[in-house]
This record gives sequence, structure tokens and C-alpha cells, in this order.
Amino acid sequence: MEDVRLGIDFGGSGIKGALVNIHTGELTSDRHRIPTPSPATPESVSEVVKQIINHFNYQGEVGVAFPSAIHNGVIKTASNIDKSWLGQNAEEVFSEATLCDVKVINDADAAALAEMSFGKGKDLKGTGFMVTVGVGLGTAIFRDGVLIPNLELGNMYYKGKIAEHWASDAVRKKQDLSWKKWGKRFGKYLRYIEQLFSPDVIIIGGGASKKFEKYSKQVFKKIQTPIETASLQNQAGIIGSAVQAYNSEEIEHGSTSIA
Repeated sequence: MEDVRLGIDFGGSGIKGALVNIHTGELTSDRHRIPTPSPATPESVSEVVKQIINHFNYQGEVGVAFPSAIHNGVIKTASNIDKSWLGQNAEEVFSEATLCDVKVINDADAAALAEMSFGKGKDLKGTGFMVTVGVGLGTAIFRDGVLIPNLELGNMYYKGKIAEHWASDAVRKKQDLSWKKWGKRFGKYLRYIEQLFSPDVIIIGGGASKKFEKYSKQVFKKIQTPIETASLQNQAGIIGSAVQAYNSEEIEHGSTSIA
């Protein structure tokens, strides 16, 4: 188990985990999924995380991809989670409940960490920007492979509205927008990102990345930056959180390499 860590992805509808080889990014087990409890309080989510750990009979470092900005383990935002998480140290909450060493990472950061370690961002020189499109708009940026955490640009204002309340995939479904009409919105959002950061590549992840051909023309009309769709798909959060658990352990021992 020396090369394996447990990664867990806390999503809006399900909390899923798997064992991950942190040197290859490959899942070494099937995913185990449990529906996200409602309300998703610290107590109820901790119980699910404990059940996932017990399912794998796992002891060791655990990573959890979490839908929030996080600073030193403390939950700072609660756009799509229960407000009772605000101000809570999620690492302490999970570690106490599970008796494992648990590290948390923003969910978009986890996806980006996975992609730049094993996917489309691997060996990229320059600035990479990742946006995960689902219930919200998760964002992450990395420079020469170094992640800058907690970007959270789905919550920035664009044309007087919070961006993810206007251009997320959930909004497309709720408003019954065609892929073409929604693609124009999403393209405008990416154009704004392009103006702010001038990235060398934009990587699109999340559920909407699987349908990129349905709205790619509208996006490419708005921006010049090369676009890639994420290669790790729905496994990215699990893989990235497992890498985070390993990296946190290595930092404590004076190393951060996963090669």
C-alpha cells in the first residue's frame, strides 16, 4: 500500500472514493459511491466518509475533494454546501471522526492537480487554467505545474451576476437552454478568463466536457486560447485528492515529488 492513497470526492449528489496509485494516477479499486446526505452537515458527511474508509478497510492518509475555498483546512465558502460548514476545520472534523489523517482540497483544485499530474496539463510550461462545469463553475490555475489554490472564479461577478448562476451546466438544464445558446454564454465567460489571465491552455472538466462538440463552435468564436477537454473525467477529484494526501505527507518529510 506504499504507493496507494484513498481519494474521496464530495459531490452534490454523491460522495465517492477509490484507492489510487499516486505514481501513475490509476485507480487500483472500483469506485464506491454513497448518496450525499441531506442536509450535508459536518456530522452527516463525516459519517459517509467513515463508511467509505471502512468499505476499503483502509488505514493511512486520506484526501477529500471539497466544494469550497479552503485555508489551512478551514472551510471559507459555502456556495453549494450546507452553511454549517463555514469556519469548520474540515481536516480536524474528518480526522476525528475516522481516526485517519485526512487532508482536504478544493474540488476544482483536486481536478486540476490530477490533470497536471497525469492528464492534459502534464509537463505544461506556462499557465494552465481549468474550469469544471457542473452544478457550479469550479476554477483552478497552475503555472509551470504549480497549483495556485482557491481561485473560485465561478463566484466572481460577470455582467452583474455571479458567473456560475449564469453559465453553469445546472443553469443550462434549469433554463432548458440549447447547447448553442448556453455555449455562447460559456464562451463569453471563458473570454473574460482569457482577458484576465492570458493562459496558454484552458482545460474543461466536469460533466459538460463530455458534450464539448455540441458547443465548441460557440466557444471558439469567443476566444483564441487552445482548449482541451479533461482526460480523467469523473475520476479527477478522486485522483487529485489522493495526490493531495500524499503530497501533504511528503511535505512533512521534506519532499513534494510524485514522480
